[in-house]
Amino acid sequence: MSNLYSYVNKKVLIMTADSRTLVGNLLSCDQQTNLVLGKATERVIRTPDDDEPSTEVPLGLYLVRGDNVCVVGLVDESLDESINWQEVKGLAIGGTKYL
Repeated sequence: MSNLYSYVNKKVLIMTADSRTLVGNLLSCDQQTNLVLGKATERVIRTPDDDEPSTEVPLGLYLVRGDNVCVVGLVDESLDESINWQEVKGLAIGGTKYL
């Protein structure tokens, strides 16, 4: 957990247990991995056979509960800005299941 404190005030990408992809500025975190994002967006990536374009849904200030966090990573902002996310297609990432 202590590694996440170095991500505060930086742009991060979060993959959640229910297979959502969230991007935003990490404003705060705690020992339960609860995360607060500023200027958050959800990236909805469509499958290759879907005619609809992929989208980015603005969420604003957003709280992600720690038990729903699977992966947190820093975003290479220059690379991220060079990608047209509406043209990106991909296969769905399945959610996790607790047994």
